[in-house]
Order: sequence, then structure tokens, then C-alpha cells
Amino acid sequence: MPTILEKVSLQPYNSLALPAVAEFFCAVQTSAELLAALEFARSRDLPVIPLGGGSNIVLAGDITGLVLRIDIKAVSHRVLGELVEVTFAAGENWHDQVLHCLEQGWHGLENLSLIPGNMGAAAIQNIGAYGIELADLFVSLTAIDKQSGDWLTFDKAACEFGYRDSLFKNAGRDRYIIVDITLALSKQPEINVQYPALQAAIDKHAVLAGEITPELVSEIVCQIRASKLPDPSVIPNAGSFFKNPIVPQVQASALFQQYPNMPGYPQSNGELKVPAGWLIEQCGFKGVVRGPVGVHQQQALVLVNAGGGSGAQLLGLAEEVRAAVSKRFGIELEIEPRIYGG
Repeated sequence: MPTILEKVSLQPYNSLALPAVAEFFCAVQTSAELLAALEFARSRDLPVIPLGGGSNIVLAGDITGLVLRIDIKAVSHRVLGELVEVTFAAGENWHDQVLHCLEQGWHGLENLSLIPGNMGAAAIQNIGAYGIELADLFVSLTAIDKQSGDWLTFDKAACEFGYRDSLFKNAGRDRYIIVDITLALSKQPEINVQYPALQAAIDKHAVLAGEITPELVSEIVCQIRASKLPDPSVIPNAGSFFKNPIVPQVQASALFQQYPNMPGYPQSNGELKVPAGWLIEQCGFKGVVRGPVGVHQQQALVLVNAGGGSGAQLLGLAEEVRAAVSKRFGIELEIEPRIYGG
């Protein structure tokens, strides 16, 4: 039986350093410990809240039930011709495994370098950056049904992946705990530098197209992310706080007439993805401070906890930002991190 603690501060376990207390807390390192912890929760009719790296959550207040920190670690693989299917336990750190795969000569993850968090949360969020998202490489995942204790396998279709979205953020949020994920990587480099910001950074390095390696792509992605996003260990944050909204073609055309310099990324269906950071900056929120919380001075997409802020204060600022963007642009921003407590 794993150790189950009562009244545990969750401040060290979330990258926003928000104060919250878990009624019960348990860190599990094996599948057996996970099952035992779930049985403990079932026997007391407690809700179970899985926690990974804590880099994509907002704690709005204390948590009733059992907070389950998933520390299960393991990596295995099988070779299928030019592909390598790699299975990662949910507690493995995402960026560490990106680097591990590069060292092994398994390619495809390099555009997703330096994204914070663990493997399990990566699937929940369908993380993406610089022209790639997890769903592009996804094979399957294993999860436990918290209600029945059954082990289930989900293929790509069953996960209902969308833009920074999946079944596990919606209908399956309170039902499943991800145990591992399997991705299909390539033994041959498949360079993707079509994303404008990434291509511009490559151009600055004056590297010829034939000389671009996956290792170089990873290095440059790390440089870009480090220059744009604050380090949570220095300034507590959860990375991008809002999703980049996707607007219909008619609305996009109207916005371009009013804001001809508005940046945007055309989608295959004619819709337009608009950078949320640009919208927020146009509303004058870049660098705004509200007591101990604020909008980052260099990246308006990032909300920060400068010290001692609460989840309620942070979410209050987020709603202020959302209201301003809605009033000016008619666009409803969606909060990207998952919200618990309160």
C-alpha cells in the first residue's frame, strides 16, 4: 500500500505556485500502487484528481478527495521497419524523453522540445508547437477507469484529439487515469520547419536546407521557447494561459478590414487561427499587474504569479482579459490549463 497523507500543501506541486491543500495526497510509482490508491479512494467514496508535473493546472482552491501524483516511470520500444513505436509511462518528463529519443536516433518529437510537463498530461492536452502536435505521432494509450478499475486501451480516434484538447479534458476528465502512451517515431529524420517563427530562426543560423538536423531543430526550438516563455522555477507560470482562437472565415475577413496588420494562420477549412497573445496585447494587458499576479511583460499569453497570489486572483485577472478581448474583437478566449478546486 502506498503512503497516503492528509492535508498536504500542493504549492510545491504546481508550476504557478498557487496555495492549495489536498484532503488526501498520494504519490504512486508503480501500477500496483496506483490500483491500491484507487481502492483506498473507492472505499471512502473520494473523488480522485490525477496530478502529473503540475505545469498545466490552475488550483482555484483546496482540493476535496485524493490527489494522486503519477510518478510511474518506464520506457520501452519496438522496431517496425523504419518506424519505432515507443511507449512512455505517464510519469516520464516530456522534454527528457524528447532528448532521449534524439539520442537514440528516433525522430519526430524535436519540434516539441522544452514543453513542460509529463507524458500523461501531454496526451490529455494534445500538446503542440511549431507545426507539430502529439496527435500526429500518436498510436495508443493505456488508462485505468477510476470507477471500475479496468485497464483500457485507447487508439487515436477514441482519444478525440482536437486543438489542445482530447477526451481526457472533457467527458473522460473525471473517469480515466492515463498510465502510458505510445508514439510512432521515425528512424529517418523528417525535418519540419515550415512554421514561420521556426523557419525565421533557422534562416538566422544561415543553415542550408540539407544541413538541418533534428538535433538542430530541437536546439533552436529550445532557444525560441526560452526567449519567449519565462522559466516557471524563476517566475511561477503555466505557460500559455489561453488557446489561440480559431475564427470563422467571415469573422476573420471583417477583423482584417478593421485590423489589416492582424497576424493569423489560415486553417485547411478556411478558418483562421489568431494569436491570443496579440489580441491580449492590443487590449493593453501586456505587463499589467494586479497585486501579486499579472500578465508577463514579454509574452502577453502568459499569466504569472509574482509571489503569494491565489488561484482566485489569477482567474480574476484571466476573466478581466477575456472580457476585454471579447468586447474589442468579439472573440471568446478559452483558458488552456485545467482548473481544479475552489
